[in-house]
Amino acid sequence: MRFVWAVVAFVLAAVLIGAGIAQRTIFMGPASQQTQVEIDEPAPFVLMDGDVLRANPGAQTLIVRGEGEIFGSYGRTADTEAWLADSDYNHVTMGKNGDLDVEHVTASADADATEAPSDGGEGDASDSESAGRDPRGSDLWLDSFAEENRLTAENMQLPEGTSLLIAYDGTADAPDDIVVSWPLDNSTPWAGPLMVAGGIVLLFGLILYVLAIRHQRRGRGPRRKGPGPLPATEPIDVAALPPGERAAIEESGAAATEPPNDSAAPSEGDVEEAEIVDESKDPDSKRSMRAVPSRRRRRMLVLPVLGLTAILAAGCSSDSWPQLGSASPTPSPSPTVIAPENQKPPAVTEAQAKRILKTLAGTVSEADAALDLDLLSTRFEGPALAARTTEYALRTKLPDTVPPKAIPTDEVEVVLPEATDQWPRTVLMLSKTGDDTVPPVVLTMTQADPWSNYKVSNIAEMSADAVFPEVAASWLGTSLVPSDSAFLTIPPADLAATFADVVDQGEQSASYAMFDDLALKYAKTITDSRQLVVQGLADKGAADTSKAAFDMAPTTDAPISMTTLDSGAIVAVTLTDTETVTPTGEDVSIRFGDNAQAKALTDATESAKGVETTYEFQLFFSVPAKGSTEQIRLLAAAQDLLSVKVIK
Repeated sequence: MRFVWAVVAFVLAAVLIGAGIAQRTIFMGPASQQTQVEIDEPAPFVLMDGDVLRANPGAQTLIVRGEGEIFGSYGRTADTEAWLADSDYNHVTMGKNGDLDVEHVTASADADATEAPSDGGEGDASDSESAGRDPRGSDLWLDSFAEENRLTAENMQLPEGTSLLIAYDGTADAPDDIVVSWPLDNSTPWAGPLMVAGGIVLLFGLILYVLAIRHQRRGRGPRRKGPGPLPATEPIDVAALPPGERAAIEESGAAATEPPNDSAAPSEGDVEEAEIVDESKDPDSKRSMRAVPSRRRRRMLVLPVLGLTAILAAGCSSDSWPQLGSASPTPSPSPTVIAPENQKPPAVTEAQAKRILKTLAGTVSEADAALDLDLLSTRFEGPALAARTTEYALRTKLPDTVPPKAIPTDEVEVVLPEATDQWPRTVLMLSKTGDDTVPPVVLTMTQADPWSNYKVSNIAEMSADAVFPEVAASWLGTSLVPSDSAFLTIPPADLAATFADVVDQGEQSASYAMFDDLALKYAKTITDSRQLVVQGLADKGAADTSKAAFDMAPTTDAPISMTTLDSGAIVAVTLTDTETVTPTGEDVSIRFGDNAQAKALTDATESAKGVETTYEFQLFFSVPAKGSTEQIRLLAAAQDLLSVKVIK
């Protein structure tokens, strides 16, 4: 019966193991679901709506095949469509029946192509029609990637309102071999348990088989092959035998009647009986001829079964086992942020802003090293560009001039984007290096249109004593304050002129009490530098033959104002302080002496009518809301030499 149960166990083990292996092989479903995008009419760009990628649950995988470097990016759908306003492209969307709809969109007739640079914001607009527009390097994308011949983007999870752009360089037709795939749940949670159970049943069957053989051997006992049939015996007449034979028989009979001798050696028959012992009567006899299997041999029979079970279990991944305790955790409560009903999206995300800043800083560093003003103009504009232009001119004439500091990108503490879906767009950032001795930098950058990259217009170093105000989160964004806003203690348009009056008038200014101590100290440093100029003329004995005049005034650049959480605003303004030194007599000339900067910028050593030196001030203020008792606080400041001119 043990043999029967062993056979049943072997069959059951084969069924269980086979079922587990079959689940991971022939019965295993596909790992992904794929959809091919069919494009009939080629175009330089393919715009794939985010709904296409979200048609099925799970992370999306994009596979694009072509020849050459394939470019892919994703961004807000409205922004991408604005970037493609004057280009032909194929728009892939989800149809009502679940199929993909591919619509060939032609360039908008009223799109102004002359405003669209051909190289992602840094090229000549006049070449846009002939060269196309290269999407690489644009600040508009939330992220981008490129690969040769085969572009694979895995684990994509595009949020609502975003789309994917596929192209080569904006000139050649975009690749048309596009596949989107989604993962399918092909896990087999019972494969592992079935194979392990089969291994256990197989081990049980082997044990039964060994026990059955052992029981069979014990039940049979010792067996000896008997002799063959003997011939019939007949009585022998001893008297009739010859005398020699008769004597031998009589001697053997006499020996048989003698008592046994214990010291005598046993006969051959006796040896055989001593070696053959009935196991049922004396199972512990050492002289038994029964073959006793050792324990080591029994253990060796178990090892193959355990090894097979271990191999089957090791070949199973986590998908082959039930996932216990994998229930989704209960989310913990988090603060609720209520956005305005008509809140626009932020101009950039935090990750996007950091990427833009690193790219921008790299371009500026390259331009500073090569004194390339054209390259610099792709990332600087307004007051920031004007100050850097003078520095380049000085370094060209005076190589020992200290170069400007690089824009820090190690730690970005504040990203405050404008919440808007229109252009231009502005972002304020506060960044610093890992060195605490290097002051942080506050800057504003603006994107003029969808085809342009962000350019820095204002940049200044933050004072160690300044406290940055509380601002909205980067994912929420903020709004720009109109220059004539009456909701601040002073309109942004009047801030520069008001501070200039404080510098010129000092404590006599009516606005002196509106500014904090840090702002007043900075104003005093400006007046002190003016006094040094006057004192320098006196030290040279030119106080009677020359005079110095100073005039601080706001520039024509509009202030940039962004709201803070306390209903105030961060306002960036630019002022110029013009220093004019003129002779008081007709026969007097103003000599530059050891002023190497004046000599380098004017290519002169003296002037009969005088010299005019202009300094530029880029200032960031925190302006409180109207009715607040707080003062206007200075956050960051930068002073640069703007120009030196000979009066003619």
